[in-house]
Amino acid sequence: MEERSIYLKFFRVVVLFLLGLRTSSAFCVVGSTDEQPLSKIAMHKVTLGLRESVTIGASPVVLGLQGQDTEWVTVNIVNPDPSEDDWVAVFSPANFNASTCSPVNDEDQTPYLCSSPIKYKYANASRTYTKTGKASLKFQLINQRADFSFALFSGGLSNPKLVAESNFISFANPKAPLYPRLAQGKSWNEMTVTWTSGYSIDEAVPFVEWGKGETQTQSPAGTLTIDQNSMCGSPARTVGWRDPGFIHTSFLINLWPNSVYTYRMGHVLSNGSYIWSKSYSFKSSPYPGQDSLQRVIVFGDMGKAERDGSNEYSDYQPGALNTTDQLIKDLKNIDIVFHIGDLSYANGYISQWDQFTSQVEPIASTVPYMVASGNHERDWPNSGSFYENMDSGGECGVLAETVFYFPAENRAKFWYSTDYGMFHFCIADSEHDWREGTEQYKFIEHCLASADRRKQPWLIFAAHRVLGYSSNSWYAQEGSFEEPMGRESLQKLWQKYRVDIAFYGHVHNYERTCPIYQNQCVNSDKSHYSGTVKGTIHVVVGGGGSHLSEFTTAIPNWSIYRDYDWGFVKLTAFNRSSLLFEYKKSRDGKVYDSFTISREYKDVLACVHDSCEPTTLAS
Repeated sequence: MEERSIYLKFFRVVVLFLLGLRTSSAFCVVGSTDEQPLSKIAMHKVTLGLRESVTIGASPVVLGLQGQDTEWVTVNIVNPDPSEDDWVAVFSPANFNASTCSPVNDEDQTPYLCSSPIKYKYANASRTYTKTGKASLKFQLINQRADFSFALFSGGLSNPKLVAESNFISFANPKAPLYPRLAQGKSWNEMTVTWTSGYSIDEAVPFVEWGKGETQTQSPAGTLTIDQNSMCGSPARTVGWRDPGFIHTSFLINLWPNSVYTYRMGHVLSNGSYIWSKSYSFKSSPYPGQDSLQRVIVFGDMGKAERDGSNEYSDYQPGALNTTDQLIKDLKNIDIVFHIGDLSYANGYISQWDQFTSQVEPIASTVPYMVASGNHERDWPNSGSFYENMDSGGECGVLAETVFYFPAENRAKFWYSTDYGMFHFCIADSEHDWREGTEQYKFIEHCLASADRRKQPWLIFAAHRVLGYSSNSWYAQEGSFEEPMGRESLQKLWQKYRVDIAFYGHVHNYERTCPIYQNQCVNSDKSHYSGTVKGTIHVVVGGGGSHLSEFTTAIPNWSIYRDYDWGFVKLTAFNRSSLLFEYKKSRDGKVYDSFTISREYKDVLACVHDSCEPTTLAS
């Protein structure tokens, strides 16, 4: 360990000297709270100032001795010259040397440090630090397939100087299979299990052992991984890069409806020994059209937060843990979850995907966790996304499409349909072109048209960006109250196929419209809808956790309920003719807006304006 530390110090001095001969302009750092917290760290400005009088140490040295995938670590600091802007970074892998750094392009230079830390905390979180020069900080670490070290920096985030490095610590088995994510397969009686490990297919064969009761079977798993060249730009391809490990997916087929199955992930090593995950369970999907109690959660834009106070806790996604914890608390009353875009807000800092899958594991390991593509997953210039902004931080959809499974025909085209009992869901990708004549438009029409409303009366459309209605301030400034061209392109499909509810994220608040068509309310009721409903109810439910979005001061006549807070929607289908809609705040889990729909199958068949074909075979 001592020899390694000496080598690192020598190596960094050499690198710093070489880089001192060149100007630094590789990375732009944005200080806004709207940005990923790790982007505030000016890694390209790091200088070396190791001092023997300053020490930092971490314990325990070995984590997860009882199979835990999460552990609390104590970091002790002694610094005779403390400052309020001193901060502690967590690095993983622990050896954060710059030997493998590569510039983004020919004009950019290699940074002094190869990668951003996975998280950080100011030393004065220990309140006596600036007075005594001593601090004891608590960090929560998750198993991320590599060892960890801690570093003390002075100079704040904008002019960081490395003054001390800690010992290395690691999990007992850093390669263990972790963080299972369930998702509906392409057929109703298929469940997929996706998880992350450190085992390549050359080292071990992945599979899932599953079954009902003592009857267990084993299903093989496919394996994917991502390399740095798969990223579209910085920071994902440079200072934000971290090996995401290996992503495995197994398909559990021919499930009996409404049955409880246990499962665990496994890897067979080349020597014949087995590595096992913890055991989990799930309840399989009901048969399509089955008349039984079915409960669905919908929200967008949740993100992640650190329970240990790292990364300026409650600054970037203030409501993320509240939403997560409310869902975990009520998990026994939830059957399936839809997270409609802006999942982790990693924004090119790849380590954050592990943090996010760990955060949602209690939910995603128990019920299907269905995802949609948002701007923070997909958008990047010249990458094929509909919007040419840089919101994905260079990920350009690669991480989201790999870390989570979704039943699309083509994983690069993030749109799909899925059934759950009496519900038929059409999930669109607002980051690809949806306009009339496009491939996605044809998918949307086919998906809506394929719903058998006698068996699946509840037809739901969802996309990340607001393609329908929102009185968010910036949409109001545009004068459209929607994503440009969204409603104009799709409203005739929603109306023709009698979509009950359309959900959106992107705008970080909650808003519900009246049943609406062509900008006009078609029903004056607000809390109960019965009989023939002549329009679609549009709901913005983007308050999953990220910083909130302002409303316009003028309230449109179609806006029934608005809430500037974090929350989510729960749909409860009691049978084929009765649906309950509830909006719950994440802070307390209580219902703040609700309505019911009661109707018969004949009401869905009734023609309203633009809902039936102008001609039939009879005519």
